[in-house]
Amino acid sequence: MSYQSSNPLVDEVEFALDGPWAAYWIAFLRVATGWWFFHAGITKVIENGFAFTSGPGYMRGMTDTALGGIPVWMGNNLAWLIEPGVPLFETLIGLALIAGAFTRFAAFGGVIFMVLFWVGNAGFGHGLVNSDFMGLLLFMTMIVLSAGRYYGLDALIEKLDVVEQHPKLRYLLG
Repeated sequence: MSYQSSNPLVDEVEFALDGPWAAYWIAFLRVATGWWFFHAGITKVIENGFAFTSGPGYMRGMTDTALGGIPVWMGNNLAWLIEPGVPLFETLIGLALIAGAFTRFAAFGGVIFMVLFWVGNAGFGHGLVNSDFMGLLLFMTMIVLSAGRYYGLDALIEKLDVVEQHPKLRYLLG
């Protein structure tokens, strides 16, 4: 005779994202993450225009990071891209997330930024899980949960004829 106690870990677990609280929370996370990046970018634009010289200068000083000499090379050779690119892309990523438009595409840009920040800062004084890593997780959450479909413009954009004719465009939306 066998004994089978009820084990909640072997039962089927479901997290339905169709309830209103989950939708509100996903939309809130999207807007808050968007505001975080928009504020970082627009502050740089207001203070320095599109001449963010601190970025290349910071990268030139990154001699002892996990990326080796790559940041130093980038700071020396890609300043023409970094100076206008950081404030511009932070601002655009933030605006896209706030509006919920092209959310996956924008969040992918955020993932790239956060991976570079996480690996580039690489002091890891508090371990591998630091604020850069948490930002990376937020952007990944936007991608995985299709956060733009919850009270965002992506829900409307996906109904356009061009998206219905080319369903692969939905990978950028959501």
